[in-house]
Amino acid sequence: MDSGPPHEVTAAGLTLREILAFDDSGALRLLLAPAGQDVEVRGVTFGDEVADRPAGAHMVLAVGASTDLAGAVEPVFRAARQGACAVVLREAEGAAAAPEVLAAAEESGIALLARAAWADWTDIATLLRSALAYARAGRGGHPMADGTPAVGLSALAASIAESAGGSITIEDTGFRVLAHSATRPEADGVRRSTILGGRVPEWRVAELRRSGILRSLWTSRDVIHRPADGDSPERLVIAVRSGPEVLGSIWAAADGRPLSPRAGEALRRAAGAVAPHLARHRLHESGAVRRRDDALRGLLYGQGDRRTHAWSLGLAPDAPCAVLAVVPDPAAGSPSSAGRALDVLGLHAAAYRRTVLVLRERARLLVLMPAERGKDREALALARELDRVAGSLPGGVPVRIGAGSVAASALGAAGSLEEAVLVVRVLREREQRGGDGARVRYAGASGVRTALDVLRVLDTVRPLWEAGGGPVHDLVAADLAAGGELVRTLAAYFDAAGDVTRAAHRLVLHPNTLRYRLRRVRERFGVDMDDPDTRLLLALAVRLTGEV
Repeated sequence: MDSGPPHEVTAAGLTLREILAFDDSGALRLLLAPAGQDVEVRGVTFGDEVADRPAGAHMVLAVGASTDLAGAVEPVFRAARQGACAVVLREAEGAAAAPEVLAAAEESGIALLARAAWADWTDIATLLRSALAYARAGRGGHPMADGTPAVGLSALAASIAESAGGSITIEDTGFRVLAHSATRPEADGVRRSTILGGRVPEWRVAELRRSGILRSLWTSRDVIHRPADGDSPERLVIAVRSGPEVLGSIWAAADGRPLSPRAGEALRRAAGAVAPHLARHRLHESGAVRRRDDALRGLLYGQGDRRTHAWSLGLAPDAPCAVLAVVPDPAAGSPSSAGRALDVLGLHAAAYRRTVLVLRERARLLVLMPAERGKDREALALARELDRVAGSLPGGVPVRIGAGSVAASALGAAGSLEEAVLVVRVLREREQRGGDGARVRYAGASGVRTALDVLRVLDTVRPLWEAGGGPVHDLVAADLAAGGELVRTLAAYFDAAGDVTRAAHRLVLHPNTLRYRLRRVRERFGVDMDDPDTRLLLALAVRLTGEV
């Protein structure tokens, strides 16, 4: 699924030929280059921005363009009129390579490229940003601390080690080692096992997670210091980023000698030089990541061959699992801050246990967690930890976390997801109504079972209510149109089990005022609250309006 356009990329130029050479993943396909492949590309313009200002020496990404023939031709002419050197179209049903589109590019003298079907616009923006940064690094734009540019992750790791005076590992967000410096005999056991195993041991990741180091790593842009502790030597770590996105990390460990006083500055400078390499690695893997996400989405939503989805995710189809849903509070914080919070929580969930799988959707995070059958507390423990992390994030956005029951097998993950989403609704409604438990931000299905059943009943009867009519419908419709005073009064009255004094206290009213409003229900709308059927229908109507 395409995401929205990233920010504009502008940098020192490089040729179209160099960009294509950098793209060893095949995300871009050159269809036509009327002026040759040595045209200079100095930046990227997204979508319709090109209509507002010149785009000379820019590559235009046709974000939002239609995939039909007319929709593919028009962006080519528009980009050419603004002086762009190239335009990228989405590869869809062959429209990008249609003779009419090729003819438009030939006539305009503009290079025409197609975006691979497995990539999205964010992938392409990352590729181009990385290519430009990579070119700058090779031309001295991101020298290492010793003043010399380095090429290749292994060479970078060796150069950083020399500047920092310690052992270096460069890792992705899954704690896989992508490069490392030479290992001295004095290196500690964790470093040796990490390099031999190709990734940080799971027990070590759990330790870093519990200590708060990972939370700091995902949220900080500076070097984090971990003092020596027993047999574990002093360590420094910094996250490697591309814009707001965390791509991985660089770790420096003392190995029988103190780290250099300049080690922190060496890591800060190195992060900029390493970023293009990790972005390239991320793009190289994006096809496999997208296939994994598609399989996970199919399993969670019960679509396609669920057994095949499970096997492709490395799960035995009969393995029990639970699903968590993490949803930011839409009333708190901006969409960008909510997105950053979900990104950090996704990284943290993935680090909780190697078998945990995370699907980042636009407005929520879904987490599939293998667990022992009947042990719902395992998923609840992860929910509790994610709630703690969310509360400690800088400028934290409140989130609600629902944990579904453990499904008997991975094939039942969709049922656990349905419960997790309902739990989030229960938490939201309880907070809206106030009272006991209103500030609880996470829960498991087993702890709110009655409330889940009520939501299912309400969802079932909603179509019947909306198709009905009569005095209760008239009351609700008229009152909501006037501001909903009576509906809110009835909600408080029902929640207080008919206790006028308690309901009035919640509404900050005198009890006599509340009694007057209840009389209006009967006198104005002819609704007899003493009748059990009417009272039941009225209670359902109040809950279904959501005005609680």
